[in-house]
Formats: sequence, structure tokens, C-alpha cells
Amino acid sequence: MIYPIVAVGDPVLKTRAKDLPADFSPAELHQLVQDMFETMYSAHGVGLAAPQVGKAVRLFVIDSGPMVTPDEDDEPSDEAPEPAVKRAFINPRMVSETGEEWGFEEGCLSIPGIRELVHRCPDIVLRYEDENRQVHEEGFSGMTARIIQHEYDHLEGVLFTDKLSAFKKQLLKGKLARISKGDVHHEYRMKFPVGAGRR
Repeated sequence: MIYPIVAVGDPVLKTRAKDLPADFSPAELHQLVQDMFETMYSAHGVGLAAPQVGKAVRLFVIDSGPMVTPDEDDEPSDEAPEPAVKRAFINPRMVSETGEEWGFEEGCLSIPGIRELVHRCPDIVLRYEDENRQVHEEGFSGMTARIIQHEYDHLEGVLFTDKLSAFKKQLLKGKLARISKGDVHHEYRMKFPVGAGRR
């Protein structure tokens, strides 16, 4: 099942998500994870958090492959390629974020048409549960760490635009208001806040 992606302006995106309870049905969890991957791929995303499909629970999925797999046209590099990670993260907790922050232009499926430079730490340690509710504590780096940090922010009620300077936020205010009303080009199903135009 492909969910519509919730647009900026919906309160669910500014709400801190709650833990997925231990007694949550394993079959329902598996289905939700599959549906979120399907929704993410249909929108050509590399990460998707449950609040973006209207569910305020601590769950996100990522597939960093498109971001870390070199294109055939890329120049050869001496550095080992970053491994691709495709995974669901349940009830994650950020243990640490370390290293010198680096900038990269981020976008968000809930905010189509806007990309801005965001600075994040290159190395993280995350504690999380997998789909079988087994607990892991694992380190991630580079682009995969960035994707995880972006999706983790969603669970905290934080959008990448919240990390911009006051000046940048002011410049984007009108665009964000138009997006929340449905006045935006998008190539995937979206759900706009009540009172919005197109659905």
C-alpha cells in the first residue's frame, strides 16, 4: 500500500513521536514497514519516517543505495565506497553525533521543491530495534549517517528547514505556506493540511 505523504504544515510533522509499544502486532509492523518502503520508493526517496505518512510513532526506513553507489560516469576513487544500508529503525535513540560538521543540500518528501544546505556530524551511534524487535547499537557514517539524522529529526518533530538561519527561514516562509496549501508541483501522492487546495 502506498501512503500519501504528509505535507509541511500538518501538526504531525511538529509532534515528537511516541515509542512503538512492545505488544504491537508483529504482522502489522511487518506490513507497515513494507508499506513505508513502497511509499518511499514510489516517491524516489532514500528515507521516510512514520510521521510523514501520518503516524506519530518512532519508526523510519532508509535505503542509502542511491546516495552512496557511484554512478558509472563518476571518476574512480581510492577511497572504499560507503556500504549501502537498507533497513527499518524502530524506537531509535541517538547515542552520539561526532566529528566536524559538513554541509550538504538536503530536501524532504514533505517539502517538495525546496533544497537547502544543512550541516550535520559525519559519525553517529544509534540504538534501535529491528523488525524482529531485537535491539542493536550501531555506528554509521557519511551519507548514511546524514539520512538517518534527517529521518531521526522527523521523530523529534524537527524538519530540515528548522535548522536553517532565521534569514533563510524568512525567505522560505511564503514557499512553505504555499506548499501547505497544496500549491506545489509534486510527482507522488500527498496529503495537505485541512483547508488546502489540491489533494
